Amino acid sequence: MTVSPVSSATSNSSAHSSSSANSVPTLGYNDFLTLLTTELKNQDPTQPMDPTQMVTQLATISQVGQSAQMNSTLSSMLTMNSLSQAEQLIGHTITSADGTVTGKVASVSLTGSGSIATLTNGKTVSLGDGVTVSAQ
Repeated sequence: MTVSPVSSATSNSSAHSSSSANSVPTLGYNDFLTLLTTELKNQDPTQPMDPTQMVTQLATISQVGQSAQMNSTLSSMLTMNSLSQAEQLIGHTITSADGTVTGKVASVSLTGSGSIATLTNGKTVSLGDGVTVSAQ
């Protein structure tokens, strides 16, 4: 069984465990490790933890770490896919969803809320539903 390094998984858990104020709080990778080490430190020496429970918890640690790494990889892939799609718009004429802004795309940038096209006339158009793309 391969376990990813702690340093790569820990950088992803802070973003995962602190999403939005309205979301349900979740335990991240670091939180889980902290709970496990605290449990080990505070266990009764006359009644140590069951070895089966220990193996189960270690397997869970591995799964959490791999899930955090997979989430990071998927996020990177989605960003690259969005960038690739947005890049294809450069040089094309687009019209905003409400029809008020039109022009040739000079550049495209990705933000947390989506892609924004900057036109040669200096105006910007948020790329989303309803945006019309014309041939070059």
